[in-house]
Amino acid sequence: VIAHRGASCERPEHTLAAYERAIEQGADFIEPDLVPTSDGVLVARHENEISGTTDVADRPEFAGRKAKRTIDGEEVTGWFTEDFTLAELRTLRARERLPHLRPANTRFDGLYPVPTLAEVIDLVRAREAATGRRIGLYPELKHPFYFAGIGHDVATTLVGQLHAAGYGAKDDPVFIQNFEV
Repeated sequence: VIAHRGASCERPEHTLAAYERAIEQGADFIEPDLVPTSDGVLVARHENEISGTTDVADRPEFAGRKAKRTIDGEEVTGWFTEDFTLAELRTLRARERLPHLRPANTRFDGLYPVPTLAEVIDLVRAREAATGRRIGLYPELKHPFYFAGIGHDVATTLVGQLHAAGYGAKDDPVFIQNFEV
């Protein structure tokens, strides 16, 4: 069972709460989408444009960061993870991306920070220790060619973090995915 974005029908997607809930429900793998910050830290967000998944649009101190970008051939306007340091991003709070489909999740808006890949791995390792079972990671790199073009080698960063966390054997429960144009 792959918990795509965590238990996103019960908690805002790509939060530690969503991943933890999915693990509690018996997920074999959790699937975080990954994008970098300006200082190269991989964080879990559905996309690098974060106005729909955080409270950034309500934050006057970041109003000047609204920008237009061409991502995979499409023009996108909003706020982008690559324009924020991790410290700045950590001041934001997650919110439900699809409130019209998951209205119950809106009660959690503003409660959770944007998690880093390192925090996701720490959660998985802690839950493995607590439950005695292996829990896999199924990370999805978002827009790796776009990010490479602006100086972020997300693939190398991901593999480095996985190796540093002890993932490296051919039977480790890790599958890396991306959908690249």
